[in-house]
Amino acid sequence: MTAPFDRQEYQQRLERVRTAMNGRDLDAMVIGDPANMNWLTGFDAWSFYVPQVMLVLHDHPPVWLGRQMDAGSVLLTTYLGSESVRPYAEDLVQRDDVHPVDAIAKSFKEFGIADKRIGFESDTYFFSFKAIERLQYGLPTAAWIDADRLVNWCRAVKSEAEIHTMRQAARIASHVMSVACDHIAPGVRQCDLVAKVLAAQVSGVDGMGGDLTALCPLILAGEAAATAHPLWTDEPFTTNQTVALELGGARKRYNAGLARTLQLGQGTQKVYDTAGAVKEGLEAVLDCIRPGISAGEVHRAWQDVLDRHRLVKESRIGYSIGVGYAPDWGEHTVSLRANEETVLEPNMTLHVMLGMWMDGWGIELSETVAVTETGVECLTQFDRDLFSVQ
Repeated sequence: MTAPFDRQEYQQRLERVRTAMNGRDLDAMVIGDPANMNWLTGFDAWSFYVPQVMLVLHDHPPVWLGRQMDAGSVLLTTYLGSESVRPYAEDLVQRDDVHPVDAIAKSFKEFGIADKRIGFESDTYFFSFKAIERLQYGLPTAAWIDADRLVNWCRAVKSEAEIHTMRQAARIASHVMSVACDHIAPGVRQCDLVAKVLAAQVSGVDGMGGDLTALCPLILAGEAAATAHPLWTDEPFTTNQTVALELGGARKRYNAGLARTLQLGQGTQKVYDTAGAVKEGLEAVLDCIRPGISAGEVHRAWQDVLDRHRLVKESRIGYSIGVGYAPDWGEHTVSLRANEETVLEPNMTLHVMLGMWMDGWGIELSETVAVTETGVECLTQFDRDLFSVQ
């Protein structure tokens, strides 16, 4: 088992991060987000529930610092050598009297950065306030610089190798949606449908195995359709129910999202009218996406359709997507929302996510896309009409 991309690919990513560090006058960068660690080196392990970080320097390969039992995954999944592995002892985990980051701080001193400018990720799920506090306590003479999302922005524009992998993830996502549509019916329990979905996500398609997606399958049915991110239950689907599914596929930890809406039996005219408006809005958005346009201008294309149909949706309609671990497949960078000034560039990948959450039902329609030199490529492929199940 080796890193999923070649050494040159990772070297280019490292140089991109180092250039961004130079722009902030940083001598070192502390990464706490496992998605950023994976993107930078290929590191892949379910090890982020205990403290771990990756240290980026200008004159040394990236260094992983984490729990002893997970150290082997560095050599198993990355191009890094033993000089990049600094494990802490097992007896430091989950105790009141000591903290693993105290040991990590001591290791940092070995690299001569005790009095340097050190950037860190301040708002990631896996790098706690206590962890940051203990690092700063262990290196009190360093200048600690909030460099949150520095690496995330380096990820926003994908390489050709990444676009290829995103296409594979999108093919898995499209297959998963087909499986869901084939098995949903009145009387089928939500949990049983999700079992089919999870199996399809992991088994993949056309010989390509899949990973667990960073976002679990979401089912909007019945009362749960009035909100955006409900979890499945063991309730059965019912006749004449409108059901929205937000599913996905993952390949080499790269995620692609795909949402569609199904009508079990007969729906109200409002359901069909809203579904048609959302489809129109999606097509307007896709026609608008191209290099040089701002994310806010893309949102305006959607808003114009909403205004024409007298519909209201206050949340954003998309975001940058790529490498991800639970609980989120978004990259926390580009957002398609009103007045957003971020300019789209070729090889950005976005999950264009349109949802209308009504009283007792909802409509969702999404595509994972790549910005091209002249427009947009839909990576996911599935019919956009309201899917009827009789």
